[in-house]
Amino acid sequence: MSPIGFRRRGRLRLGAILAAAALLGAGCGGDADDGTITIYTTVTEETVTAVVDLFTAANPEATVEVFRAPTGEVTARIATEVRQGDLQADVLWLTDPLSIQQYAADGLLESWEPEEIDVVAEEYRTDTFFATRLLSVVMIHGPDTPVGDWQDLIGVDGVVAIPDPGFAGSAFGALAFFAQSEAYGMDFYESLADSGAVQVQAPADVISGVAEGRYAAGITLSQAAEAAIADGSPIVLAWPASGAVAVYSPIAVVEGSEASTTARAFVNYVLGAEAQQAIADTGWQPIRTDVSWPERGSHVAVDWAGAFDRQDELLDAYRAIFGG
Repeated sequence: MSPIGFRRRGRLRLGAILAAAALLGAGCGGDADDGTITIYTTVTEETVTAVVDLFTAANPEATVEVFRAPTGEVTARIATEVRQGDLQADVLWLTDPLSIQQYAADGLLESWEPEEIDVVAEEYRTDTFFATRLLSVVMIHGPDTPVGDWQDLIGVDGVVAIPDPGFAGSAFGALAFFAQSEAYGMDFYESLADSGAVQVQAPADVISGVAEGRYAAGITLSQAAEAAIADGSPIVLAWPASGAVAVYSPIAVVEGSEASTTARAFVNYVLGAEAQQAIADTGWQPIRTDVSWPERGSHVAVDWAGAFDRQDELLDAYRAIFGG
């Protein structure tokens, strides 16, 4: 996937706020917020475009420039600009907490509280970044291999496929949940391996493998599984009875942004009902509970802070079982 850059602009309700910000900037010798922000994101293009278009329609004096690319390319760009002392992003909108936590630890993110903070459950936010949508790690199986909960994957009649947590953030989220849970621990992965489970690279590989009959069941993302089913895939989605593992997409304002007023306004807008409905309309579970979304099942939360501090340890323990 190649990086995609685009710009939306026009004129806005932010006008009065920006005028006040400009006066403050002039009074203290700082740079004024001119209503232009740059977003670095790994979120799907359809979702980002829908939300940005709504924001600029509601705030026509704002200009939003977007750099969208896979996680590796966004990470590399940020690293280069930080080394040069010139990070261009005002907002980071990324796929999972793991991809943003290092920036928080390095002091690159602004600590603040959005007006819409109460719509974000405490387990899906910190003082610097906030969930915008939920990705659900679930099970899938073939038509003859029903599973009802995570433990059912152990001893399945056939091969179980799991994605590589060193490659996919959602797979690391699953690892972080199971490894830190007293009910599972790393014993869960050891039992899977003893039962003949295999590692594949990505959640999409689990879907294609189960669809083709190479695997009897596996762990993947509900959104990808539902899209495959809609396209005619024979797989069956099984929502775990104890809850799908929740992986949330965080958004944050960059510390020291010269456009922090507009950046904050954008983050608040993303957490608002209109943008959340757009997120739902593009196939992702909104973080707001007052936005229409079909009830599929419960979620279990990951201790992301604990997982971040133990990232290498958890991956090493996993690789001792599955290799890689």
